[in-house]
Amino acid sequence: MVRNQGRVTRFVVMAVLQAARAETLGLPRDAAFSWGLNRAIFYAAAKRGFRGGEPSEGGGPKEAAERPAREVYRLGNDEAYRDPSSKQLLFTIGDQEQTVAEFERSVIARFGTKENFRAAWEEALRIVSGFDRPTLESREQFYAEVYRPRRDELSDAWTQKYSPAPKSK
Repeated sequence: MVRNQGRVTRFVVMAVLQAARAETLGLPRDAAFSWGLNRAIFYAAAKRGFRGGEPSEGGGPKEAAERPAREVYRLGNDEAYRDPSSKQLLFTIGDQEQTVAEFERSVIARFGTKENFRAAWEEALRIVSGFDRPTLESREQFYAEVYRPRRDELSDAWTQKYSPAPKSK
C-alpha cells in the first residue's frame, strides 16, 4: 500500500491543475510538476498567512547573503522563484526546490497508483484545455474560473475514484 494514499485534498487538486496549466502553456512535464507543487505550497501558505520569514537550520530567519541565488520566472502574469544555476527548470520556495520526486511523494501518491494519477492527469489536461490562453496566463482568472469552481468536485470525485478508503483489518 502507498503510504500517502488517502483523500485527494484541495492542495492536491491545486497542484494537479496548476501543473496541467503550466504544461498547456508550454513547460516541459517535469517543470510543470514543479510549478504545480510550488503554486499549491504558495496558496496553502497564503491561506495560513505566511507566518515568519524563511527559516534557517537554526530556526531563525536567514540572512539575505545566506539565501541561495534565485530569479523570478513568469508564467503569464504569475511568477515563482527558480534557481538560475540549476540545470533543470525547477521552482523554489525559500531554499526548497519542488522536484518531481517531491511531486510524486506529495501529489501522485494520493492517487494510490501511477495509473490512477494518469487518469486524473488526463482529466486535468482536458479541463485546462477548455480555457483560452489569456485565462490560463492570468493568476486571478485561473484561480477564479478554473480551480475554484472545481476544487471540491474534483477532490470528492478523485478521492472516490482513485483513493478508496483502506481496508479494515
